[in-house]
Amino acid sequence: MDKKLWITSYILAGIGLLDSLYLTWVDLTHSKAYCGGSGDCQTVANSPYSEVAGIPIALFGIGAYLVIVGLLYLETRGGPWQNYSPLVIFGISFASVLYSAYLTYLEIWVIRAICPYCVVSAIVMLLLFIISIVRLVQGNSEKS
Repeated sequence: MDKKLWITSYILAGIGLLDSLYLTWVDLTHSKAYCGGSGDCQTVANSPYSEVAGIPIALFGIGAYLVIVGLLYLETRGGPWQNYSPLVIFGISFASVLYSAYLTYLEIWVIRAICPYCVVSAIVMLLLFIISIVRLVQGNSEKS
């Protein structure tokens, strides 16, 4: 296991988790997100695309980032998770990147507003996805 990539993944998942926690808090408390003039958070937050079946999208982000953090932790404990965590993280991050791409499309072309927090989450998940590919390739080369 490449310790630097593992630590970087842990840090990125923590950043994504904090970002998603903030967005969920904003949604559930009906607060106004602080965008600092760098986007239009409220337009995105008030769009019909900000929820799925009444559940805030950011809540799904919390779930994804928590699972990734948990898998990274379990990976250090040995056992079957040591081998399977990188693959599961790859799957979660791949699905999340695809969904983030869809949401980014909606922001740009349908909602016509950008939420910087959404962009941060999309970038964090993309980086986690790239790192997961590198970790899988490294793991496979170590086994052969």
